[in-house]
Amino acid sequence: MKKTFAVAAVISALALSACNNSAREQAADNVEANAEAVADNFEAAADNANTTANETALENSADAARAIGENKAEDLRTNDADTNLSNGI
Repeated sequence: MKKTFAVAAVISALALSACNNSAREQAADNVEANAEAVADNFEAAADNANTTANETALENSADAARAIGENKAEDLRTNDADTNLSNGI
């Protein structure tokens, strides 16, 4: 009984800690996750490329997708979406 209660308490604490993220932070996390998925697809295609040039181009696309995702996520975290001003000021 005590073990069951302890496990339930840990699960509840984890669930509550996940709720502390703001909508803006969740959106930024989603942008990063989507960019990472796109980059992974480019890298998988690069592994199957038939020429070195194609492989290099696909790997560069993967790097660009990650960079764009990171920049958009950072922008979501630091800029006010309504005013487009840094830090919401």
